[in-house]
Amino acid sequence: MTPRPTLIILFTALLALAFGPALPAAAEPAAGPETLATGTPLYNATSMYPRAIRLQHGDAAGQILASATTFTARGGEVAIFRSTDDGASFKHVTLIPAAQGFGKPGLCCGSIFELPRAAAGMPKGTLLWSGTMGQEARPMRTGLDVWRSDDAGDTWRRLGTITTSTHDGGTWEPEFSVDAGGRLAVYFAEETADHPRDQRLARMTTKDGVTWGSKRYVVETQPGLGRAGMPNVRKLPNGNYLMVYEICGAPGQYDCAVYTRLSPDGSRWGDPYGGHHRVVSTKGNYLVAAPTFTWAPDGTRDGRLVVVAQQLKNPDGTPAAGNGSTLFVSDGNPVRPWREVPAPVAVPDPFTHPCPNYSSTLLPVGSAGSVLEIATDFVGGDCRAFFATGPTG
Repeated sequence: MTPRPTLIILFTALLALAFGPALPAAAEPAAGPETLATGTPLYNATSMYPRAIRLQHGDAAGQILASATTFTARGGEVAIFRSTDDGASFKHVTLIPAAQGFGKPGLCCGSIFELPRAAAGMPKGTLLWSGTMGQEARPMRTGLDVWRSDDAGDTWRRLGTITTSTHDGGTWEPEFSVDAGGRLAVYFAEETADHPRDQRLARMTTKDGVTWGSKRYVVETQPGLGRAGMPNVRKLPNGNYLMVYEICGAPGQYDCAVYTRLSPDGSRWGDPYGGHHRVVSTKGNYLVAAPTFTWAPDGTRDGRLVVVAQQLKNPDGTPAAGNGSTLFVSDGNPVRPWREVPAPVAVPDPFTHPCPNYSSTLLPVGSAGSVLEIATDFVGGDCRAFFATGPTG
């Protein structure tokens, strides 16, 4: 069945707990039977917070696997999709009963990952999915669960819980990476008990995918001056690791602006309170909220870095032309100003809400420098995902 629009409103309210005043729970879905977003529909039901990866190992190497948060009569689940034609079409594969596995209602902010090498006692090519569970429980005690697939995403089994919040602050937006030392790490945003409503980015590692070590905080802000969130980490061809993230709750016009930082090994990230490099284009425009990024080969040594975020702002903080339909591209250097290019999926005039153009996903496809994008927008009162490919040159 198609989930009720009230589920989307509830999802909005729950994410407002994670993002604080910058994400008002009162925002309502856009009215009307049709969406204004471009692209091809991914799924005929709720599909939020999309992710996509290209499989590199095993018989399914070369295929694209995508995931999205959805809701059924059983609660929050993860819809898995497969493309065997380089992102031209997708087929629904299965549903992961994530909320049922955790035993408490609520689901958001999931990510999918393929081990690039053997790590944590698992062979290369093992697929992992993790997301935030338990937002609807009262008292709220969110947890980050992990599910594993050994058959290219056809079937999944629950490994366990990475960490659980100890109070009504949440644990959000997990993303995996394998560092230069071969350690499987998860990055996520955590609301802290000592400074209520503040948030910082944590890193944890595991030796077996089941038991996780202590938290290490890699991005922080001074109390009351921001909420770091949405970490994405990728290894670059030169061996460095790049992290892209947002800082919300910051005073002034740069609330939820997007930042980068580099690591030489995927473990050392420098001063947690410093080293924030704001993502700014050659026009002086900047990105706001829910960033993700990819690296795309273009025939050069460094290739291209491509970033998407929910909103595009002018230098003075007002909405820019191309808001919701623009990617930022850097030819190998994430500190220099980025150039703006049209996004494959255009979501006109997105606003602060966990649906329109919220945490879109990017993946290299086809000819050099081209990318697949999966982005979300409203269809009536429901949030749906759309996909398309386009150049970044």
